[in-house]
Amino acid sequence: MIIREIEKKDNKEVENLIRTCLIEYGADKPGCAWSDPNLGSFFELYQGEKSKYWVVEKDNKVVAGCGIGPLLGANGVCELQKMYAFKEVRGSGIASKLLDISLEFARNHYDTCYLETFSNMERANSFYKKNGFISLDKPLIETEHYACDMWYLKHL
Repeated sequence: MIIREIEKKDNKEVENLIRTCLIEYGADKPGCAWSDPNLGSFFELYQGEKSKYWVVEKDNKVVAGCGIGPLLGANGVCELQKMYAFKEVRGSGIASKLLDISLEFARNHYDTCYLETFSNMERANSFYKKNGFISLDKPLIETEHYACDMWYLKHL
């Protein structure tokens, strides 16, 4: 498996990855990534100086991904965005490597990293806590992801 920055050719595969994972967890509904109008154009979305998206490729197929972008409305805070992996690579350690790369990038541009997720994504929640994210009682700010019910913060 290799980790690399997203390329234009990856847009559809990344959208498929995210939608497949959201369906798996019953999160194919408004108020979360499901209704994000940019799901099919991540390459274009992550071209800013303080934004980046990485994919994990295995056998010429995108099997995981994760991004860092600014949390609009919160100065000095980035958001860990759209971190998903197909079942076939979960537990392989690739998520840890992806997170390390993402947070290293984030440290160069931000003071704090925020993320929103769902409580039924139990392994993901354990993973975030294990990696130093602190659980919040409520969202840091109001975002378009109003359906999420778990929020985390990590000082970089």
